[in-house]
Amino acid sequence: MVHNKLKPCYYWFLLLFILACFVEPSWSETEAEILLRFKDSLANYGSQLDDWNGSGPGPCDNPNWTGVRCFKGSVFGLKLENMGLTGVIDVDALTGLQLLRTVSFMNNSFGGPFPDVKKLTSLRALYLAYNHYSGEIRDDGFTGMLALQRVFLAWNNFSGSIPKSLATLPSLFQLSLEQNHFEGRIPDFQQDFKQDGSFVNLAYNKLEGPIPYSLRKMNASLFEGNNLCGEPLPKCSSSRKKRTIIIIIVVAGSLVVLALIAAVSYILKDPAMASRFKKAEKKKPAGNVIMGKKEDQSSQHYRKLGEKAKLYFVRNDREKFQLQELLRASAEVLGSGSFGSSYKAVISSGEALVVKRFKQMNNVGKEEFREHMVRLGRLSHPNLLSLVAFYYRKEEKLLVSDFAPNGSLASHLHARRAPGEPGLDWPTRLKIIKGVAKGLAYLYNELSNLTLPHGHLKSSNVLLNHTFDPLLSDYALLPVMNKEHAQQFMVAYKSPEFSQYDRITRKTDVWSLGILILEMLTGKFPANYLRQGKGGNADLATWVNSVVREEWTGEVFDKDMKGTKNGEGEMLKLLKIGMCCCEWDIEKRWELREALERIEELKERDSDNVEDYSSYGSEGDVYSSRAVTDDEFSFSVQA
Repeated sequence: MVHNKLKPCYYWFLLLFILACFVEPSWSETEAEILLRFKDSLANYGSQLDDWNGSGPGPCDNPNWTGVRCFKGSVFGLKLENMGLTGVIDVDALTGLQLLRTVSFMNNSFGGPFPDVKKLTSLRALYLAYNHYSGEIRDDGFTGMLALQRVFLAWNNFSGSIPKSLATLPSLFQLSLEQNHFEGRIPDFQQDFKQDGSFVNLAYNKLEGPIPYSLRKMNASLFEGNNLCGEPLPKCSSSRKKRTIIIIIVVAGSLVVLALIAAVSYILKDPAMASRFKKAEKKKPAGNVIMGKKEDQSSQHYRKLGEKAKLYFVRNDREKFQLQELLRASAEVLGSGSFGSSYKAVISSGEALVVKRFKQMNNVGKEEFREHMVRLGRLSHPNLLSLVAFYYRKEEKLLVSDFAPNGSLASHLHARRAPGEPGLDWPTRLKIIKGVAKGLAYLYNELSNLTLPHGHLKSSNVLLNHTFDPLLSDYALLPVMNKEHAQQFMVAYKSPEFSQYDRITRKTDVWSLGILILEMLTGKFPANYLRQGKGGNADLATWVNSVVREEWTGEVFDKDMKGTKNGEGEMLKLLKIGMCCCEWDIEKRWELREALERIEELKERDSDNVEDYSSYGSEGDVYSSRAVTDDEFSFSVQA
């Protein structure tokens, strides 16, 4: 009897257990709520994730939310790439997405330590390349991720050892760790990497020692830029032999130093020798202009090196020459800026080159510097000044590039002209700004991992070739510049976002483009660029504000700009584009893509079609006696 009475209780318990396992409780989060919580951890997404909201369609409704990948109505993957995102990746929030298998946050601006991704135990693919992550990854950073097949962490700033947990992942067949700072020995990878498409890319780190047996069938290029040996690289040499060579070098060096000290001491003690030495010094010829009017320590360094000093060429399509030939070449000073002095040198072949000396360029070591210069050397675009070669020395760097015969845009806009000498006309200025925008867009595309693909865009860094096509110079130097010096002098650090919030974004170069457009159209020089640090930013905003408040008559444009007949409407369009690019509110500021599209639409002469002006407002008032109001401009500045 007792047994029969327990039966109903048993069935009820079994039913509750089944419901608990298979029926989602009403209090659990929906996928939309999970993604919105994850969105709260992100920053700098602007309007790119506007469709991530709780009031509209769900993340897997048609169409899916931006960057959301779905499978049978559930979130399967996230692909938020090339958005300039900052903040943190809230892994805890993502654990609520039961079917999440792949995440990609490549080409953003995430920084700080490596996120705790091992909580996502079902993940198959992890893409975090081209960000700013740094520090060591714990040895157990991937423990338990048995389904993980692809890991892409390239082009960050990770350091320390490669985590051992990576080497034991049973499903891993693609690993991309190149261009970081991993050091020490490569762990013994237990995977066989025989699957089609398998690779382990460890290039350009600080690894040393022998390559593990399991990786010896890989291509040699996957290990370059390290101190590795063994297949597929040359055989490892005996460590005893290396120690012997080091000892010999140290002993020989010590003897040379002692001999020099003894010689100098003898000269200084002997009055006759000292007098003779001073006379010989007076007879020394002045150094080449590239080394300075008087020989400084750098000049002496180059002379002492003799033929041992070598230029590193970053392009294969150029004739090679020696550093000494460059230093002996006839040269003239082109200018001296906040970064260093520039010289024009004509080598024996008759080719004119520009040599620029940099002393504040010690943010990275020799190998990282070389890697960055090689990367810049690969860039090729009609509106970029090509880097040809460089010379590295800890105290000073030389960058060699092509010579632009028509000088800089700044010299044409602001230098004194002889009476009757014309300034740049409107068609030429339009061609220049179109070329600048194209060159900047190319940098954004090719250097997508950099927050500031240019970083120092201004009229003196826009050079002009023989047909007055623009060539961007001094681009992408921020990664190798001393941080303090960069913040004192680089144009990007004059931006409103750095002035107010001590941050730069992917839109900071757009702000510089906007300032350049206003400078070119008005003929006004943003003089506060000359002031160091943040001090000039408020006044620079006032300068922009003065352009906005001008009476919108012909007086706003540069009076030296000719060829404007029937082009005033197009000129005003460009002026408004400039305003939208240097918008103070970064959320409202245009993306480079939009600015490029609008600039490309511009013509030398006004269109007869009134509809062409519809997206720019009331150009009919360009030459009226009234000013355009703030409402019509929808532009914010802070004085």
